Amino acid sequence: MQCYVYRSSRKADTYVYLPRKDDFSDIPEELMRILGRLEFALEFELTPERRLAQEDPQQVLRSLEERGFHLQMPPQNEAPL
Repeated sequence: MQCYVYRSSRKADTYVYLPRKDDFSDIPEELMRILGRLEFALEFELTPERRLAQEDPQQVLRSLEERGFHLQMPPQNEAPL
């Protein structure tokens, strides 16, 4: 599946994966307000075997099929300084 990734202009290290370029119709309006403008970051072929830096590719595929988008949030700090 072709995958398009967008970065949030308001939330650092927050990304949205989409199955169709520039099609934000499946993202809830409230979430779009929180994320702000989404800026195109990259495009790639997503397969269950593909290695992703912070996400499980099978979970991303499942989210794309079930919800029409996948939201990647920044990792949580387990032990704040």
